[in-house]
Amino acid sequence: MMNKSFLPKSLILLISLLNVYACTNQGTIEIPENRWPHRPIDLPADSLETGHSYLSIYSQIYSDTEHRTHSLTATVSIRNVSQSDTIYLTRADYYDTHGNLLKSYLEKPNYVAPLETVEIVIAEKDNSGGTGANFLFDWAVRPGAPEPYFEGIMISTIGSQGLSFTTQGIRIW
Repeated sequence: MMNKSFLPKSLILLISLLNVYACTNQGTIEIPENRWPHRPIDLPADSLETGHSYLSIYSQIYSDTEHRTHSLTATVSIRNVSQSDTIYLTRADYYDTHGNLLKSYLEKPNYVAPLETVEIVIAEKDNSGGTGANFLFDWAVRPGAPEPYFEGIMISTIGSQGLSFTTQGIRIW
């Protein structure tokens, strides 16, 4: 016959082990690093206004000293703020701290629909950009239409600690 005190102790031990397992194995959802919809398009024949924008991105930041860095996930957010006009992107190039081209995201012009947001995600494990990474964008809009809005969102979490900040793109030349 089974000892009556054995069953409750076993049940408590089992519940405790399941709780520890649940807390440590939360699982992760893999999100594609590039959420770009890849919609190549031939630019419309009508006249378009063109522009160039710069966006700073941090795949790493310094922590404590210049000899210790902290890795970040960076989300590049490309927003069409127009309610009625499409924007056209002709360049989306990612550079590292030293100005070396790491990746060109476009082979042909792509469009972003009215009020649509397109994202490029630089994974936390990708430190190739370093502490001074950046993007250059070339774009075109219908005359009088709003310019696209470029924003960088950097985040990292370790345990219960979190770090996040944003950067905004600026129009250049």
